[in-house]
Amino acid sequence: MKEAESFKEQGNAYYAKKDYNEAYNYYTKAIDTCPNNASYYGNRAATLMMLGRFREALGDAQQSVRLDDSFVRGHLREGKCHLSLGNAMAASRCFQRVLELDHKNTQAQQELKNASTVLEYEKIAEVDFEKRDFRKVVFCMDRALEFAPACHRFKILKAECLALLGRYPEAQSVASDILRMDSTNADALYVRGLCLYYEDCIEKAVQFFIQALRMAPDHEKACLACRNAKALKAKKEDGNKAFKEGNYKLAYELYTEALGIDPNNIKTNAKLYCNRGTVNSKLRKLEEAIDDCTNAVKLDETYIKAYLRRAQCYMDTEQYEDAVRDYEKVYQTEKTKEHKQLLKNAQVELKKSKRKDYYKILGVDKNASEDEIKKAYRKRALMHHPDRHSGASAEVQKEEEKKFKEVGEAFTILSDPKKKARYDSGQDLEEDGLNMGDFDANNIFKAFFGGPGGFSFEASGPGNFFFQFG
Repeated sequence: MKEAESFKEQGNAYYAKKDYNEAYNYYTKAIDTCPNNASYYGNRAATLMMLGRFREALGDAQQSVRLDDSFVRGHLREGKCHLSLGNAMAASRCFQRVLELDHKNTQAQQELKNASTVLEYEKIAEVDFEKRDFRKVVFCMDRALEFAPACHRFKILKAECLALLGRYPEAQSVASDILRMDSTNADALYVRGLCLYYEDCIEKAVQFFIQALRMAPDHEKACLACRNAKALKAKKEDGNKAFKEGNYKLAYELYTEALGIDPNNIKTNAKLYCNRGTVNSKLRKLEEAIDDCTNAVKLDETYIKAYLRRAQCYMDTEQYEDAVRDYEKVYQTEKTKEHKQLLKNAQVELKKSKRKDYYKILGVDKNASEDEIKKAYRKRALMHHPDRHSGASAEVQKEEEKKFKEVGEAFTILSDPKKKARYDSGQDLEEDGLNMGDFDANNIFKAFFGGPGGFSFEASGPGNFFFQFG
């Protein structure tokens, strides 16, 4: 007994000096010498708590109160260990036992409140997880972990929610900390897999899910995630194969099915939307392609490929302002020569779209030949000539005169190879000294039809005209 007391005193001295490892060794010697002393187990429990070894500390604290049920500090330590490990209900029972033994014990009163707080955070987190309010769950778990720093369950729930929020490095860090202490922890293995799965590293993720299921064959979340990961990988690969083979209809169906597998997998779904957008652009369903790319960038704002695909669709549908906006975003992110050229092209097309469309005015294609341009001018000039509408209302006359002038303007530019080239390249014609406000459409008309008085409009009945050439 004396020897055991001596070991205890030495343990106390090391504990006071915060040398907890040596204190642990001497308390162990005291226990080995006298295994039925409650205070020796109590002291070693306190030392283990200081070393952060709460599970071992719990065993010692429980042994101390088995040996002496009236040992107040033993019950307090047991309660503290339960609380640190996240078992707030068991902790509450221990603190209530302390208050039965000493109803004025302020530490037990405070710890009982702490245990109630942890239980409350657990309940809130459970409800919020069902509501998919993962930020709130992380907040609740952070608060609970202040009282229960050794609770793996709280850490895992926090890590899972961080993964669902896309905060993968933080989630990985929490899971890795647990695996360092317990390499067979199925929950931590599941979370590691989940992070990889959400980062679109599906093959590696499956390996972690399988490892988790080896440790805990009934792990429902790991089982579901493993199934989803395999299904997603297979559907995506099948879709890619169909696309490469030019079977766009099948590729569309496979990508759509893949998108229905797991709405939480943001990164993979962003790629699937972009892939489906590419399929839609091949099928010339450009508005649907734009919608798919928009969904892709909503899920992943950094997804350059989706911005480029959408910008091209905007160009193809002549929505140049939107195309410029997307190319600007791409160029700000990746300042390459290619992206700079794409932006420049879109800016030129935007500028061109805000000018008069001379091809549209003449009713010809942008690749129209010289003869087609002449024929189109002949037809439109005669159609809108003011003499033809001399009997119409003042309003109609004004509108037709405007159209006649525009037709002449269009022909002046498109019939001259140099002017046409400048116009096609998006250059400002007025900057090149071509002031369209100054030219006379009648002169263009006369020059085209040959000489002054080369023709006249004659009425051949109400509303009918024929052309008489001199």
